[in-house]
Amino acid sequence: MRIDAHQHFWQYDAEKHAWIDDGMKAIQRDFLPTDLKPLLDKEGIDGTVVVQADESLAENTFLLGLAEQHPWIKKVVGWVDLCSDEVLTTLERYAQEPKMTGFRMILQGQPPELMAEKSFRNGLGQLQKFDFTYDILIFPHHMDEAIELVSQFPNQPFVIDHLAKPYIKDRKIDEWAGKMKQLAERENVCCKASGMVTEADWNRWTREDLRPYLDVVFEAFGPKRLMFGSDWPVAQVAADYPVNVSVVNAYIHQLSQHEQADIMGNTAASFYGIQ
Repeated sequence: MRIDAHQHFWQYDAEKHAWIDDGMKAIQRDFLPTDLKPLLDKEGIDGTVVVQADESLAENTFLLGLAEQHPWIKKVVGWVDLCSDEVLTTLERYAQEPKMTGFRMILQGQPPELMAEKSFRNGLGQLQKFDFTYDILIFPHHMDEAIELVSQFPNQPFVIDHLAKPYIKDRKIDEWAGKMKQLAERENVCCKASGMVTEADWNRWTREDLRPYLDVVFEAFGPKRLMFGSDWPVAQVAADYPVNVSVVNAYIHQLSQHEQADIMGNTAASFYGIQ
């Protein structure tokens, strides 16, 4: 099974999706399953993991509804306020939803210190009771706190979204690479080979710009802890769907068929519990 482990849907709203600024006009519109399915079919992708793009419980309802209508949406990574006193009750409710696999708070917009706060850690500590995963969305300046966080929860499955958004456009790599290797030393942490083109120069990036960053994560995590994600439709600002797939396919073509299968589906299936 070939899985796109990271994509989004939304019904565009200028206020709710304020992060889609005027520099991203290409994605200031609705993106729904009918837009994505033809692209998946063309690339031989069997299913997806849809990830929240809005921090609300209404987002969970929206995504779970789409997943119920479209069986190829295999799992949902939703949103929950881990700092809330009501987090346990909320998680108990979502534990009854077979397609809800885990959660993500958008940490990239928060101070790194949030990961050390007692309320956040208390909430995070509840996820394992329900076999929920956690997607870590951060920038490189969050990585020290992320390393400490995943170390404190060795039995909680984590996945790093978008390689922790390295500064590809500015060609900064050394500090990020060292910390990524530290994250990979924690065996409960996986990484998504996703979101790279949007961290590069949107208009002039090349595969060679991305290669050094892929080299780092492939060496650090290996195929069994790496998973392909398109970050569709966000990545549309820099590359269309076939190009995003081709970036990873071209990089892994020298690997064994089994290793390629891990990166393009098996790792995601194992991590997110896809049958």
